[in-house]
Amino acid sequence: MLSRLEPSGRDAAVSALKSFIDAGDYSPGDRLPAERSLMGELGMTRTILRKALDALEREGVIWRHVGKGTFVSVPSSHGAPISEIVHQMTPVRMMRARLSIEPAIAREAAINASREIMVRIKLARDRAFDATTWADYEAQDDLFHRTIAEASDNILLVAIFDQLNEVRRAVALNTVVRGTLRPPASHSSFSEHDAILAALEARDPAAAHDAMRNHLRSVSARLFGEN
Repeated sequence: MLSRLEPSGRDAAVSALKSFIDAGDYSPGDRLPAERSLMGELGMTRTILRKALDALEREGVIWRHVGKGTFVSVPSSHGAPISEIVHQMTPVRMMRARLSIEPAIAREAAINASREIMVRIKLARDRAFDATTWADYEAQDDLFHRTIAEASDNILLVAIFDQLNEVRRAVALNTVVRGTLRPPASHSSFSEHDAILAALEARDPAAAHDAMRNHLRSVSARLFGEN
């Protein structure tokens, strides 16, 4: 058992949780103990633990599935370091990678999405539409796409998405110039998100694939003049 943590902040909690995962020799796809057990092992409150879990999920270290638990994703020591990948990537290449991968993930999501995860996808869609700043919109847009990956119910696809998304964040940083304080009501991604959601709700794999591909092509054309 690891030494108990004085919950002085999220960073300490994140470090303790990472150490717990490393010490437990967990592999990708392994399920972590339940929250109550982790609270006891690490000496954290539920609030602090959940903040640490949220942080690790954003980093792509873990993956959470409603009703099933928390799973280990891709350890940072596996594969080429993100910094090396980013060094060789351009925004256009990154977008082409998204076009190769995310439509296939949407196809699987249409087949496997649970009712609970569909609610989360719809919530992210709604919050993106209601965003009052570009930063808020981008956070919800990120969550929309990440939750669709979770809806595939395939830990490998989630892991691939997480690494792709980490590269996307690094490559796209400071490359997009916004001319408004928030997305305008006419922002094309809103109707494109609606089309993706409609295809998922209809359980139509081909339509979900095409809707995601159309969305990403639209984003690529808007940002980089590529489609």
